[in-house]
Amino acid sequence: MLSDQTPVAPDADPAWIAAHPRVQRVPSRDLTLFIQRQFLSPDECAALIGRIEDRRRPSTIADANGDNAFRTSETCDLDMADPFVAQIDARLAAFAGIDPAYGEPIQGQRYGVGQEFKAHTDFFDPAGADYPRYCSVAGNRTWTLMVYLNQPAAGGATRFVRIGKTVQPETGKLLAWNNRTDAGRCNDASMHHGMKVRSGVKHIITKWYRERPWA
Repeated sequence: MLSDQTPVAPDADPAWIAAHPRVQRVPSRDLTLFIQRQFLSPDECAALIGRIEDRRRPSTIADANGDNAFRTSETCDLDMADPFVAQIDARLAAFAGIDPAYGEPIQGQRYGVGQEFKAHTDFFDPAGADYPRYCSVAGNRTWTLMVYLNQPAAGGATRFVRIGKTVQPETGKLLAWNNRTDAGRCNDASMHHGMKVRSGVKHIITKWYRERPWA
């Protein structure tokens, strides 16, 4: 684990992430995607699941697209004043090498049988109607860090549709990817599908970082 004195920056450095032990970089010219197994312990995952179960609500999307089944999961905003959640937040920032000031609060998601989040990107469409509402202060999303908190009995994989990579859920496994290119453009190759859970329940946490500090 990195120390609390780890230098941080406004954006992630792929070389910094790649230098962590046990990190796998997925081969792709278009998407910078890292995987680290056992980032969180089973006990830490269970504690986060309990918090998600206590505070979950129906998930929403920024720009309505007419598909009421586009995102059918449940969501919760974890309490950043909770010392346990704050400690997880600090570890995520240290892993990415990003100043925590640029991060949104950690969000938890719960997927039951048949629930999914169809192919989407985490960045906000600059041409979208809700772009000014979500991006006028902190700018767009630059990086996503996501951790699977459990492994459902069947289904629930994450499919990166543009690069043909499917990642299976595994307790404690972290994914990290860039939502914009080196040129600063929105990265369409980051499109991913939270696939349907076929049996059991899937829980994850997601941490997004922005172009400017989060107000």
